[in-house]
Amino acid sequence: MGIAEILSSLTEEQLLEWLDKYRSFGPLPGIALAFLKSFVPPLPTLLIVGGNAIVYGLWLGFLYSWIGMASGCIVTFLLVRKVAGHRYLQRWADKPKVKKAMQWVRRNAFSYVFLLSLFPVGPFVVINIAAGLAGMRLRSFALAVSAGKAIMIFAVSYIGYDVNRYIEDPLRLVYVVLFIVASLIVSRKIEARFAKQSESTGAAE
Repeated sequence: MGIAEILSSLTEEQLLEWLDKYRSFGPLPGIALAFLKSFVPPLPTLLIVGGNAIVYGLWLGFLYSWIGMASGCIVTFLLVRKVAGHRYLQRWADKPKVKKAMQWVRRNAFSYVFLLSLFPVGPFVVINIAAGLAGMRLRSFALAVSAGKAIMIFAVSYIGYDVNRYIEDPLRLVYVVLFIVASLIVSRKIEARFAKQSESTGAAE
């Protein structure tokens, strides 16, 4: 059994035991697990984020998960941009469905990365690869993925930190929903700013 299979088969109890065992290494175990999520898709996001919140506390757990996941996505994105001309990636990009998706990504890059980063489950590796092949700017990608992951990780950490209180009082989830909606509004304004800058650059060229 490979490392990826071992990691992806972790149970909540095993994950918490592992994080607690190596807590003497500081934030490294929590950040490392979150970072690996970008390279090992089967890794359970909910368990990793929730586990970090339980072991390190709500805010530190959120911070470590966010640093790990956001940096993992950015590293994947940069690696894809570096080898974008490789035959394997080109064959993958030439598939009809991928081509169609790539056209949509080029038109809606910021929204594509941000919105899909909001979900705790999804094709994270595919998102990073598509953004890299589409030629998305590093600054736009970094902002979109960092903002999207921050919202998702905070929501999961907030719930995972004390699941029992949400079972006893489901209305607490309203605050999480309101936070996400407010973040979406802010992201739209940021996206509009980037679009305006892109149009200005294009007109100047």
